[in-house]
Amino acid sequence: MKLEIKKIGNSAGLILPKELLIELGLAQGDVLTLTRQPDGKIVLSRRDDTFEKGMEIARKAMKTYENTLRELAK
Repeated sequence: MKLEIKKIGNSAGLILPKELLIELGLAQGDVLTLTRQPDGKIVLSRRDDTFEKGMEIARKAMKTYENTLRELAK
């Protein structure tokens, strides 16, 4: 399926066909997370608030223990 980036106000966006939204189980207002893969691919997935909360906790822990983690990584 070919999608084109279009101007939407002062921004740009993708218009997803209704059939694709139905197939993916998505609706207007759903929040998606974009992840860039090491091979350059982009993956869009429905936002998982539980996962996001866990990542927030992990980021805080990594920042707090940055020096310790750096030493352990040697």
